Amino acid sequence: MQTIYNDLNGKVVLVTGASRGIGKEIVLSLAAQKAHVVFNWRGDEDSAIALANELKEAGASDATPLYFDMTEYDKMKDELDRFTKEVAPISGLVNNAGISKDSLMMRVKPEEIQSILEVNLKATMVLTNTLSRNFLKAKEVSIVNMSSIVGLMGNLSQTVYAASKAGLIGYTKSVAKELASRKVRCNAICPGFIATKMTDELSEKAKESYLSAIPMGDFGETKDVAELTLFLLSQSSKYITGEVIKVDGGLYI
Repeated sequence: MQTIYNDLNGKVVLVTGASRGIGKEIVLSLAAQKAHVVFNWRGDEDSAIALANELKEAGASDATPLYFDMTEYDKMKDELDRFTKEVAPISGLVNNAGISKDSLMMRVKPEEIQSILEVNLKATMVLTNTLSRNFLKAKEVSIVNMSSIVGLMGNLSQTVYAASKAGLIGYTKSVAKELASRKVRCNAICPGFIATKMTDELSEKAKESYLSAIPMGDFGETKDVAELTLFLLSQSSKYITGEVIKVDGGLYI
C-alpha cells in the first residue's frame, strides 16, 4: 500500500528519463500523489502525449512534456525558462536519465567515455545548475539524483558508468552543502539490481550469479526505488540532505 504524501499534491516535479523502467515507475507514483508531473522527451511526440495522458488518468494534477534532449543545452535552457516563467516554478527534480555501455577497459573508446559522462553526469549538472535560480524562488525544493550501487562499489566492464555515477554522488553532496541555507535539499539514491526488461533478458546462469551476491536473494522492484523517491521529494524528509541511500537488498553490506 502506497504512502500518501499530502504535500506532493500539486507539487511541480520534473523527472528525466521518464519513459521506461525506474523513471516510468516514478512518474506514475507521482501521478498517484496528484503531483504536477513534468518530463522531457525527444523524438516521438505521440509517445510523449500518450505518457502525459496516462499520467493524468493515473491522478496527476497536470502532466507537461518538455521537448529537449539532455545534451542539447540551449534547447534545455529555453524550455525550462519558458516553463518556469509561464507555468510555475519547479520544486522537485528527479535526475533519472542515464545510459550505460558495458565494455572491458582495454576496449573502451574515447567517444564512449564522452557520451556516457555527458549524459549521466554533465547533462544532469547542467540541468540542475540551470534550475538553481528557479529553486531559490520555489518552496520546499528537493532534488533526487539517481546514482547506482556501481558508483559506490565499482563493477567489471563498467569503469565509465561507475565513474559517472560516482561523480554524481560528489555533485549531490556539493549541491546539498551549497543550497542548504536556502532550504533546498539534494540527495542521491543508489539502486542495486532492479527487475526491468534488461534483467529479464539475462541468461539463467547470469541471474543466478547476480542473485547469489544479494543477501535478500532477489532483485528489487522499480516501485522500491519510486517509494524512496517520493519520500525524499516530500516534506517527510525535510531534515535529510546530502545523503546517499542504497536500495540494493544488502548487496553493499
